[in-house]
Amino acid sequence: MAENIADNITSKGERAIGENVVLIGKKPAMNYVLAVVTQFNGGAKNVKVRARGNAISRAVDVAEIARHRFVTDARVGTIEIGSEELSNEDGTTSKVSSIEITLSK
Repeated sequence: MAENIADNITSKGERAIGENVVLIGKKPAMNYVLAVVTQFNGGAKNVKVRARGNAISRAVDVAEIARHRFVTDARVGTIEIGSEELSNEDGTTSKVSSIEITLSK
């Protein structure tokens, strides 16, 4: 994504997630919409919605539901797409698509 990944590595080698970032997974979309709305109600000017693989369509749904139903003055800022290489359990690597949608007030 736009930020340097090396800057986000913690002392334990884990990737740190910045503030105002909602990572989309397998839960229902409304759970993530609540997280986005909570970020905006907490005073955030920008909220990033990130997803990989099969969760990309859910990330788009979350962004659209949040801005059309709950935060009507929010606009889509930038949309970044890319791919990430992940290691599988058997030691092979595979590429997975990713998306980052920035919502701005």
